[in-house]
Amino acid sequence: MEVTLNRDQPGAENQQGSERKIRILVAEDNPVNQKVVVKQLMSLGYQAEVVNNGQEAVDRLKEHEYDVVLMDCQMPIMDGYRATQEIRSFEGEGKRTTIIAITANAMPEDRQRCMDAGMDDYMSKPASREDLRKKVEQWTLNKI
Repeated sequence: MEVTLNRDQPGAENQQGSERKIRILVAEDNPVNQKVVVKQLMSLGYQAEVVNNGQEAVDRLKEHEYDVVLMDCQMPIMDGYRATQEIRSFEGEGKRTTIIAITANAMPEDRQRCMDAGMDDYMSKPASREDLRKKVEQWTLNKI
């Protein structure tokens, strides 16, 4: 699925005023959290695909490219830490998918564990719409 950021949405215009196409994958096992994150992304003009666990995220990334993965850390089958390590193991030299942890674990050592697993950034749950906007824009600004 190609994700289109509509120009009439807040924060949607780049310097040239053209549309950006950003591919977002949400790896989250909780259905309520899935709905909240997707609704927030939609309110920002994004759409996203959702998977229910780390194994599904790994499988999806083997077949499709995404600009950003919002990765829960505690999921069944394969947690976000292991999924990130798997993803990093098959990415090529020039390709690095942005993986942002989105987790209820908010201690400094939790953030470090995410970074040690190969994640690029970290957000605590519940993430606000504004926090999501800032993170997605920060990591996709050069992917317009």
